[in-house]
Amino acid sequence: GTAPGRRGLGGLLAGHPVRQHLAVLACFLAAGIAVSWPRVTYLAGKLPATRDAGAYVWGFWWVAHQVEHLGNPWRTTAIAAPVGAQLGLHALMPLPDLVMMPVTLVFGPSASYNLLSAVMPGLFCYAMYRAARLWLPSQTGAIAAGAFFGLSSMLVWRSWYHLNLALGALFLPIALEAAVRLTRRPGWRSAVILGVVLAAAVLTDQEIAVLVIILVVVGLAAWLARPPYSAAKLAPVGLAALAAVVLASPQLIAIYQQLKAGGLSSPPGSLESSYRDYSSSLPAMFALSPRVSQLGLGSLGFIFRGPVTDGVPDFGLVLTAAAVAGLALSWRRGSAWLLALLWLGCAALALGPVLRVGSHLLIPVAQQDGNWRMSGVMPFTWFAKIPGLSGFREPDRMMMLGLIPAALLAGAAVNWLRYHLRPAAAVSAIAVVAVLGALEAGWSGNPLIGTVPTALPAVDGPIAADHSRSIVVDVPFGIRGGTYIYGGAFDPDAQVLATADGHPRAVGYISRVPVQTLDGIRKHAFYSQLVARQRREHTGPRELAAARRDLAHLDIGWVLVWNWGTPNGHVTQYLRLLGFHVAYRADGVTVWRHWPAHHTATH
Repeated sequence: GTAPGRRGLGGLLAGHPVRQHLAVLACFLAAGIAVSWPRVTYLAGKLPATRDAGAYVWGFWWVAHQVEHLGNPWRTTAIAAPVGAQLGLHALMPLPDLVMMPVTLVFGPSASYNLLSAVMPGLFCYAMYRAARLWLPSQTGAIAAGAFFGLSSMLVWRSWYHLNLALGALFLPIALEAAVRLTRRPGWRSAVILGVVLAAAVLTDQEIAVLVIILVVVGLAAWLARPPYSAAKLAPVGLAALAAVVLASPQLIAIYQQLKAGGLSSPPGSLESSYRDYSSSLPAMFALSPRVSQLGLGSLGFIFRGPVTDGVPDFGLVLTAAAVAGLALSWRRGSAWLLALLWLGCAALALGPVLRVGSHLLIPVAQQDGNWRMSGVMPFTWFAKIPGLSGFREPDRMMMLGLIPAALLAGAAVNWLRYHLRPAAAVSAIAVVAVLGALEAGWSGNPLIGTVPTALPAVDGPIAADHSRSIVVDVPFGIRGGTYIYGGAFDPDAQVLATADGHPRAVGYISRVPVQTLDGIRKHAFYSQLVARQRREHTGPRELAAARRDLAHLDIGWVLVWNWGTPNGHVTQYLRLLGFHVAYRADGVTVWRHWPAHHTATH
């Protein structure tokens, strides 16, 4: 038998809160890896074939590089070279980049990106579970809430392709927990913790930080509106806000500097176009997740069939039904109605400035906004007019905030089953909910998005061996972002290779392209003529002479022509006329070399 002392220690460990939380976290991580399979296999050396992925990998490398050299990570000339760009409004993720710095330095920036993407669904679940424990009396209900939130197709899709938004959304349940704890034990400690969480959200992703702040404001406003009414309640709220501003000040200063320089400008009509293009529709936002189609269950009907180019704006049918049931079963709790209002409010905002019902586009109480017609009764029309929020371009992303109250209400339904049915019936009912929920859970990747390798040593090796710090130009060449686009769609691997060879890159994928960057690039005749040649436009001797003079001052040492489909003869002729020569070919890339006079002696 086991000695009494040992048995007692084992019992203590079995019931220890830390052990319980680690067990729940481990189970959630395993579930998240399962429903996002095969995302974790990308750790073996591949990435989603998107420029977003290349930008994230470059960001992990850039922040680690700047920390090592005590430099400013919010300003760079390593992309869009030699002009560079301000990164105050870029998806840089400075806090996660800093936290993952040991992984980045030891295993490389692609490993940091892939590792975080793989564990995000499990972290979503655990963070939501912790917040749900403050509202639901049973472990079972809280676990269900965590699973409904973290394993949703909406968030798992973000983990695959929009890591900055996924990491930002992680702070939604974390901030909710911190805010609730502040209302229950108001004091300086809980206030500072809430301030730290808010600052961390700002230092991760500024767009989702807006949603985090909305959630906290709603929670604290409800607390302040409840008796007993006291001015003393304002003290911890003010302290939390002060702590958030102070700790987030580096990011806020970077944003201010970019705004002051006109870095938030957008092409005329682009924001209004985005408001309409990235809006949700009824009843699709409450339909079955398109995940069921991936599982071969497409014949079920009432499945979300909208585009998934910017995520899966769909709460899911099972979550919706469970949340409605949870509200009906918790109707005596005032907080349940507050959650329902928040959920429906987010759904209404996600519809954008127009109303889509099936294939019909409705614009009730239409009003003209530039060249676009917007509805005067849709909430988002007025939300976008709030100072500082016009840049929230994608209304459907409001649904990530709406997932919080929906998951809590769904957890309440499971909680009711746990306590109001006989044990056997409760187990059966909860099992049915789990199976149905699992059919809608997760995402296994967009079939039209392939993969790219995390390294191309045959292409990049000679460039890495060149320590001249000359600029590398990728063709197709372009500067691209959420609103401004100049030039062509360059290869997703371009910025990934930059992390290995250390050379400045002429291309750049920047969330908010500063207009100064575009103006600076356009002023370079070499780039402007290259873009014209990419469009197969004819350029004359005068333009070619200007490009040659510009090239003499640009220090461009390498050009990588990514050979997609039919080679562009206009570009290859342009390169030859400017003195470039084919150095080698590898992995479908033709590498051209330029030998400026001041480099000749070193080669």
